[in-house]
Amino acid sequence: MKLKALILFLLFFSISIIIISFTYHQNSDDEFISCKINPAKTTLKLYWKDDNGKPLKSFQALKDHCASKKEKLLFGMNGGMYKEDNSPLGLFIQNGQTVTALNKESGSGNFYLQPNGVLYITKNKLAHICTTKQFPGKNNVDYATQSGPMLLVDGKINSNFKKGSVNSNIRNGIGILPNNYLLFAMSKKEISLYDFADYFKKAGCITALYLDGFVSRTYLPEKNWVQLDGNFGVLIGAITKE
Repeated sequence: MKLKALILFLLFFSISIIIISFTYHQNSDDEFISCKINPAKTTLKLYWKDDNGKPLKSFQALKDHCASKKEKLLFGMNGGMYKEDNSPLGLFIQNGQTVTALNKESGSGNFYLQPNGVLYITKNKLAHICTTKQFPGKNNVDYATQSGPMLLVDGKINSNFKKGSVNSNIRNGIGILPNNYLLFAMSKKEISLYDFADYFKKAGCITALYLDGFVSRTYLPEKNWVQLDGNFGVLIGAITKE
């Protein structure tokens, strides 16, 4: 009888763990739209203007731009803060060419909340996120976008963020997982910077960068999340040949 009771207990305990695990992931899906990308195997590019020198701005325009090159847009997310003319507020490197320079100025707003940082992808398709001060320069860099603030540095939440803060907004960002996959995420609901950074920390990221706030959009038809509008500067796109 004792053995039977022990087996029943272990079975109940196991089922409880499965339910808890399922609920945790389900809640995460309810709160965030996320996408993991291996830059070594998926073509990931940063965009700003079309072939006529006109800012793309929206994901519909990016989707059409890709289609004109016989490419299919698999995923898209706005990739950093921008000026009124849709030009990047910070560093932007495209196809190995520096389009706008690294911004080391001081100012107000989230971009200037320190430390801010840079997402860059090397020519051998390795992704990195570092603080602006740590950016190694454009050598061997294929794409880069600067934004801020850093959400995580060396696995620690930015010390400028306050736990329990009521300063909440829709937010999007990007983190790097230990296997060098990129984790893109956008909150579906308003969230504080601290809690947003904590999401990336709990996901296992060591470094993570804030991209933008309430204007954020994500294009991810694989998860039935299709936002084709926008009025952005830099756009991040994962593509494949049609």
